Amino acid sequence: MPHELHPIELKTLGEDGVIEGYASVFGNRDLVGDIVQRGAFSRSLKTRPAGEIAMLWAHDGKRPIGVWDEVAEDAMGLKVKGRILTTTRDGSDAFEFAKAGAARGLSIGYRTVKARRSTELKARLLDDVDLFEISLLPVQANSLARVERVKSHCPDRARRLVAQINAASDALRAGETQ
Repeated sequence: MPHELHPIELKTLGEDGVIEGYASVFGNRDLVGDIVQRGAFSRSLKTRPAGEIAMLWAHDGKRPIGVWDEVAEDAMGLKVKGRILTTTRDGSDAFEFAKAGAARGLSIGYRTVKARRSTELKARLLDDVDLFEISLLPVQANSLARVERVKSHCPDRARRLVAQINAASDALRAGETQ
């Protein structure tokens, strides 16, 4: 299954775990020599809406981490916006890695529908791809594929942590009285 790494900007937009950025940038040669052409996702996006494109941790189909709310082509590339589900173990881990700067890119999982070889560019030009997943990754293969910014406020996580601290404190106090 082909994959391609590109930059992503992670930030919260009024709720915990919201990310947005570019999953693919048009005209950018990746490490395996593929260049996604403008319009390459248009057919696929007509038949598979954002919510049906999987958000995975490192292309592992057994580790979904969230949902994509918006996936669309613009002049620059494939712009995405989604929510990492921080109440799940994998989602929480992925978001923590992203905030810490350890997860630095997005990678697309796709099936090539139409491509052509460019001897001049020494690359395969992807004209039409069937996009089925976009993964958040800890390893960046492209120097441009990096997290630029992460902002978060996790009220649910903070409440859980306070509850755990209070429970531990109560348990310690109860142990002292016995």
